Amino acid sequence: MVTLTSRNLLIGIVMVFTGLLNACSSHTEQAQPLLQTLDTKQLVVVVSDNWEATTATLQKFEWRDGTWQSVDQAYPVNLGRKGLAWGIGLHPEQDGDYKVEGDGKATAGIFNLSSTFGYLPSAQTKMPYQAMSGNHYCMDVNASPLYNQIVDEADVGKDAVAGSTEPMRRDIHKEGQTIYKKGIVLDHNPENINTKGSCIFLHLWFGPDVPTAGCTSMEEPQMDKLLAWLDPTQNPRYLALPKDEYQKKQQDWGLPSL
Repeated sequence: MVTLTSRNLLIGIVMVFTGLLNACSSHTEQAQPLLQTLDTKQLVVVVSDNWEATTATLQKFEWRDGTWQSVDQAYPVNLGRKGLAWGIGLHPEQDGDYKVEGDGKATAGIFNLSSTFGYLPSAQTKMPYQAMSGNHYCMDVNASPLYNQIVDEADVGKDAVAGSTEPMRRDIHKEGQTIYKKGIVLDHNPENINTKGSCIFLHLWFGPDVPTAGCTSMEEPQMDKLLAWLDPTQNPRYLALPKDEYQKKQQDWGLPSL
């Protein structure tokens, strides 16, 4: 026979046990690494020595059987002439300096990779590709309603692209430059907020140890491999951090072991 006191005791035990289960469940949800919440299956990892470094290494990883597995060996890339600053992407807001227009810094954090571009009519990639013409510009003009967008002068008009320093056919407008011959759009500042940084790409380099204005650059054979590997069905992301910051974020963000 269960007395009232025993019954109250049993109810109390059940309530405490239920509370513990709920707490454990909430803790599990909160502890899920950031990249897993984003369902990222392909990750481009760029790591520099420090925030001021203008060079880094890039390595590709795939999510297989519940762990990150390296696809190939790391190779050298160039960063902005002033190193790295936090960008606006898929990561939570961070303490520290954030990129602004014209600061010469590449973007740190996690970002979506949405599309590719180049001088050629097509590219060997599964990603969406846009062939650039002499009319294409990426708008880096603060206060422009087209800020941080690639536009066609034939569609928006000559006045709308006035002042842009980012013609997408640099071979035509910039004395034969080939750095945009093949490239990948990095989705920094997806809301196109003026002054917060624009036109961030992965593109070909001028050469080893030659910094960029704020992008990530590499030699053409490595770009070819990257373009061929990227698959939009795998939610590919780009991550860039200095070594010390990478170690701090490794567990919470679910980053690969290097």
